[in-house]
Formats: sequence, structure tokens, C-alpha cells
Amino acid sequence: MNLPLPLPLEKSSFAVCFLILRVFSVVLYHTLQSFSFCYLSRYLLKASHFVISPLLQFLMLSSMASSSSLICNWRYQVFPSFCGSDVRQTFLSHVLEELRRRGITPFIDNEIKRGESIGPELVRAIRESRVAIVVLSRSYASSSWCLDELVEIIKCREDRQQKVTPVFYQVDPSDVRNQTGDFGKAFEETCKKKTEEVTQAWRQALKEVANIAGYHSSNWSNEADLINNIALYVMGVLGMTPSKDFDDFIGIRARTTEIISSLILLPDEVKMFGILGPTGIGKTSTARNFFEQFSAGFQFSAFFKNIRERCARAGYIDDYQSKLCLQEELLSKIFKQRDIEVSHLGVAREKLGDKKVLVVLDEVDSLWQLDAMAKQPGWFGRGSIIIIISEDRRIFTAQGINQIYEMKLPTWDEALQIFCLYAFGQKYPKDGFEELAWEVSGLAGQLPLGLKVMGSYLRGILSRDQWIDALPRLRSSLHREIESTLRFSYNVLSDDKDKDLFLYIACFFVGYEVDCVKRCLANCGLEVDHGLQNLFDKSLIYITDDEIVEMHILLQQMGREIVKKQSLDEPGKRQFLMDAEEIRDVLEKNTGTGTVLGITLLDHREIEISKSAFQGMHNLRFLKVHSDRLRIPPEGLNCLPDKLRLIHWKDCRMRFWPSKFSGEFLVELVMWYSELEKLWDASPMPQVDGFEVF
Repeated sequence: MNLPLPLPLEKSSFAVCFLILRVFSVVLYHTLQSFSFCYLSRYLLKASHFVISPLLQFLMLSSMASSSSLICNWRYQVFPSFCGSDVRQTFLSHVLEELRRRGITPFIDNEIKRGESIGPELVRAIRESRVAIVVLSRSYASSSWCLDELVEIIKCREDRQQKVTPVFYQVDPSDVRNQTGDFGKAFEETCKKKTEEVTQAWRQALKEVANIAGYHSSNWSNEADLINNIALYVMGVLGMTPSKDFDDFIGIRARTTEIISSLILLPDEVKMFGILGPTGIGKTSTARNFFEQFSAGFQFSAFFKNIRERCARAGYIDDYQSKLCLQEELLSKIFKQRDIEVSHLGVAREKLGDKKVLVVLDEVDSLWQLDAMAKQPGWFGRGSIIIIISEDRRIFTAQGINQIYEMKLPTWDEALQIFCLYAFGQKYPKDGFEELAWEVSGLAGQLPLGLKVMGSYLRGILSRDQWIDALPRLRSSLHREIESTLRFSYNVLSDDKDKDLFLYIACFFVGYEVDCVKRCLANCGLEVDHGLQNLFDKSLIYITDDEIVEMHILLQQMGREIVKKQSLDEPGKRQFLMDAEEIRDVLEKNTGTGTVLGITLLDHREIEISKSAFQGMHNLRFLKVHSDRLRIPPEGLNCLPDKLRLIHWKDCRMRFWPSKFSGEFLVELVMWYSELEKLWDASPMPQVDGFEVF
């Protein structure tokens, strides 16, 4: 006869109900949150929190006792009742070890001297325990001590709402209920010389415990799964709910729910899942939130943080010994042991192949790292979930991981709330700081890392005037913490051509069509097609549906900082010029050199340049000027560099090109609202493939 399982063990119905309610709650919560500036929705949002959260709490912990039990003073979390000769050194020892591993404190009776009846110390321990696990084994009824414990446990179940969980270990529940079979014979022997009152109390207690839904060992293929489920059930009863550490992370619930929805679609065997996105977007926090919520449901679990940095610090490279060391570290985290030795890469499969595990591999940046830690799904037991976090799309495609969750930036409203949490300690700006808060959150470009760092930077500044004084620095330079974090993504580019292409885009080509970028950089030795794909795969750029090259504003700023450091004191010796003041200085004083490849001047202040302003910049290839106050001498310019490939010059005051400018390499010429009377005098138009004039 199979007993009905406790609610947390009825996997299908529980999981479905929990997921439906959870998804519904998150969708409702964030739908209302997206309208957070509406007063009505603010009240609804608060109401949804107070209505939905208790429902979820009830569903997760539905097996908990009634609220009246909360007034009891529980000294112990679990009281185990058992017959030592049957299970103390075997089954019970493993149960207690698993409970301790999960942070659950059981009562241990090793120091209590056992006699014919239980003493006041043991009675007190039973009464002060939140959960009683009764392991009913073959010899349980042979001990009057055990039977007296059971009577007291049943009494506490009725009077103190103690939760009682029977485990029928190699005995049939009907034999316990009716005192039949070998269990009944042992019971009859124990009842000899006992009063009828004691015997009846024992019989009633055995009948009641046998009628409680519990665990029957014969229903489980192995004891490890049985013990794991007992521990999970106890955690639910104790109200050991998932961590609330991430409750204040704006938008993280919705992203976690989207991950859950994606995981449901994967096969039940082993789920290998990728989280992709640029540095600082919240990949690790989202994965950590998922891990904290669901790790308790797995036999073993491990969160291996920042593998990229760990490998760099330890000097691990793509060789066999490094792979062995990395696998050793992972197994040590999973089993929480320091003495694990890995002699070959098959050890992970040997140790994990029959175990259900949850593993998060954070910041994986090389394929060899996965070869060492999670090469194949077959390395892990059925039901395992392996989450890989990376900025590199190719990590997933090379490993055959097709289910990838691409992290999206927060909405502007969410970005403001994130910034305000760090700047003001609340989700909205203080009075008088509304416009300033919007501006600073805009400078962070919705990137959670930038919002956190900038908010923390401004938190101690209480005066509005001080905020205004701090803004110029935030506008012009990247905070050191943000730069050091983002710089990792740039440094791991293995090819200098990709690094150069990153700087070209950051300093000039953001917002340009892919085709234009390819034409302008053709024959520059950058292998642009391949380089663009690499930068895209590394989450350093993205391509819009309209085929426009875009880059996050903080990555763009980092690239510009790298170029600026090429020559801090002499701007004319840098590859790209973007600062209006520095460009004014270079053009007015003719300090440009052959190092300069591109100039972007977006300014409406008056700049007066000499006719030989571009003479020293013979390698200048890209010129973008949006200024109607750039004063050119009446006689025009002596020269423009012949290597120019792209000219965007709005409101140009030149009437004709310099006579020596051939335009031989031009591929794009945009001269909106210019005063040019003619492009070329006697010379023919440039004959370059893809040349366009606007």
C-alpha cells in the first residue's frame, strides 16, 4: 500500500501550481510597475505585493503548521525518533548529515542515558522541536523508549502543532498501523508486563503516525533521493524560504521568471543553459537570484563565481594541468570538500554522473574552461541544471548550447529606480533632484553597473548645488570602478586588430550603417567583417534591425578613455579627437600629427582655424564636423589629407576644395548646408567602389 506523499513531494501538481502562480504574480507586478507614475497603479502595486506574496508563501510552505504554532518557543528544528540498532550508523546518520549541510539543527541524544522510559530532558527536547522525524524500522516497536517518544510526539502534534513526518524504513505502513507482521510480533513482546493503559497509548500512537502522509523507503530507487526529499520537505516546514538578498534588485524577478520559462522548454535529462550579455548588465546577479531560490531543490549545488578572473589570478591557461586544477576546484565547491583529487578529466563524470546538481559557471570566457568543468550533459545526473554565464556568444555555439537568455538593459523607468536606490536609498528621487537624477541615470546608459557606481558616488552629497558641481566630471570621465570592470572585456580580445576596430567604433563609427563601416575601413588591415562578428559575439557592440552599429555609452566612453591616454598632454598625438576644446586647440595651433586618424567636432562655439590646420595630419581618414561657427580663412584651406575616406561636414563655409586635395580614397562625402560652389575643379570625381555623395 502506497501512502499519499506530502505536498512538496507531489512534484507535478506542486510545480505546476507554483510556476503558474509565480509567473502570474511577476507579470502582474511588473505590468503595474511599468505604470509606476500613475497614482492608482502605485496603490495597486502595493496591494499586489501584499496579496500575491502571501499566496506564494502559502503555496511554497503549504505543509507548514498553522500560524498558532509560531508562538511556540522552538529550541530545536528537528527531533529524530529512531531505533539505534537499526538505523543510527546507516540511514539516520546520512539524514542528519544532509540536514546539517542545509543549515538545519537536529536534536542529538548521544549524551542521554537511555532507560526503561524517557526522562524529563528528552520530553523537553521533543516539546521544543519544530519537526519530528519518526523513523519506523523493524526494531522500532522492540523499544519501549521509542514507543514512549512516539506517544509524546503525537501529543505535541495535537497540542503544539508540531509537524510529524514518518519514514517507513523497510516496514509496511499497514503493519505499523495494525501492529501485524514482524513489526507486530516485536510490539507484542514489548507490551508484556505493561499496563493496559500504556499498551493502549502505544497502539493509538502507532495508528495515528501510520495515518500521517510520509515516506515509504520501498517507493524510492535509492536512499540518496529519499534523504534529499526529506531534507527539502523539512526546509519547507521550517519556512526556510529563498534568500531575500535580491528583493531590492529592480527587474530581477521578471528576468528570473523568464529564465524559468526558458528552462521549462528544455529536456528533463540535463538542462544546459546560457546567460549572455555585456559586463555590468546584471547577468551574475540574476543567476545568483535563481540559484538562491532553487538550489535547495538539488542534491548538490555550487556557484562558481568569476571564472575568468579566477583563471587569470591562478595563471590557468589552455593546458591539461590547468583543466585538472579547474575541475578540482569545481568538485570541491560542489561537494564542499578540500581534499578532492582529480587525476584525469573523467573524474567529474564519475562523481557527478548519478547526481542531480545545480551548477552556475560565472564569467566563462574561454571554451577550454567548459571542457574542464561541463564538457557534456552526460557528466551530470538526470534533472541537473548547468547555467553558463558569458559575454561571448561563441562559447555557447561551440558547446552546442542552444538555449540562451540574452540580458536586456533595464527600461528607463527601471534605470531611474536603480540609480535612486543607491543615490537616495529609495526608488524615487528626493524633492528637487528629479531632473538631476534623470540626467545622471542617462549618463549610465541604463547599465546597472554604471547606475550603481554613480548612485553610490553621489549618495553622500546632500546639497543640490554639490550635485551640479559633480556633473561635469561624470560627463567627461569614466569612474575608475566602472572602467576597471569594463576594461576586462576589452583586454580579453585576443587579436590587436579587434582591439583597434573596437576603438575605431567607440571613437567614430557608433551610429553608422554596417555597410558604411565596412566601406570606410576596407583595405585598412582590420579584417572588418570578421572583426565586427567578433565584437558582436563578445557583447561589445550590437547591430540594430536597421543594420546600424551601436555600442553601449559606457563602453564607448571606455574606448575614448583608452585613446585619450595615448597622449594626455598633447591631443594632436592621439588616434582620435573628440573633445571640442582639444580640437579647437589642435586646429588653431596646428599641432595635429600623423597619428590622428579621425576627428569628430560637434560644437557650436566659434573656432577660428588657419589655412594649414590639417597640414600635419597626413594620415587623417575620417572627418566629421557639425559646426556652423568654424571660421575658415577667406582664401580657404591649403590642404586636406589625401587619405580621407569619409567627410561629413555640415554647414561647411569653404567655397571650394583645396587645389591639391585629390579625394582619391573617399568613399562617403556628406556636405549638408555647405557653401561649396563646386567639388573638384578640373579633376574628375573620385573613382572608388561604393563612393557616395550626399
